[in-house]
Amino acid sequence: MGESGSGKTTTARMLLGLTEPTAGTVQVHGRSWAGLSARERRDLRRDVQVVHQDPLSSFDPRHTVGRILGDALGVAGVPRSRRHDRAVELLEQVGLTAEHLERRPRRLSGGQRQRVAIARALAPRPRIVVCDEPVSALDVSVQAQVLDLLADVQAETGVAYVFISHDLGVIHHVSDRVLVLSGGEVVEHGDVDDVFTAPQHPYTRRLIAAIPRLAAAAPTSATTTTDRTER
Repeated sequence: MGESGSGKTTTARMLLGLTEPTAGTVQVHGRSWAGLSARERRDLRRDVQVVHQDPLSSFDPRHTVGRILGDALGVAGVPRSRRHDRAVELLEQVGLTAEHLERRPRRLSGGQRQRVAIARALAPRPRIVVCDEPVSALDVSVQAQVLDLLADVQAETGVAYVFISHDLGVIHHVSDRVLVLSGGEVVEHGDVDDVFTAPQHPYTRRLIAAIPRLAAAAPTSATTTTDRTER
């Protein structure tokens, strides 16, 4: 977690093998991205998928949901004869139906598009999914639905998430461990409850102090009178 410009998306790109780190290494299952051949990197990349903040910009608007999932399944090596059935399975896994296969992205709601994005990420049966601000563009009620869906998918498949967000409430809700970024550096890390209840770094303390909180409303005189009458 971290504010805008702290390095969250750059970190995501390094995890996906799209950006080379200026120092250190990125290892997936004990293997470093650096030095891998194109084929080795392609094979390893199936294990690391991504869900973007804005799925609409990551979809070809001319393609149907069926084509979007079919292409992902093709890259994953699923035979053409199995792709339709597997696409339906993926849609059902994320709470959609076969009826959505013929729709194009612009005919879907924001929540439905994000569900399709999650289905596409799950197509190659990855072990890691990088979620880069996956709910920040959604209404609060839809955010909750997508977060619940991600939790259900994790419970069912055992997939690991790297969840990137500037929304500290979301981070606290979904995470087991947290890394706090500032200026491209990790300034604090640890168990999410420990970091949120007893932050050690001044930057982390400022972030957590900035979380909006609802102030308790003082009782009105009318309420007080009613309470006394009822008592």
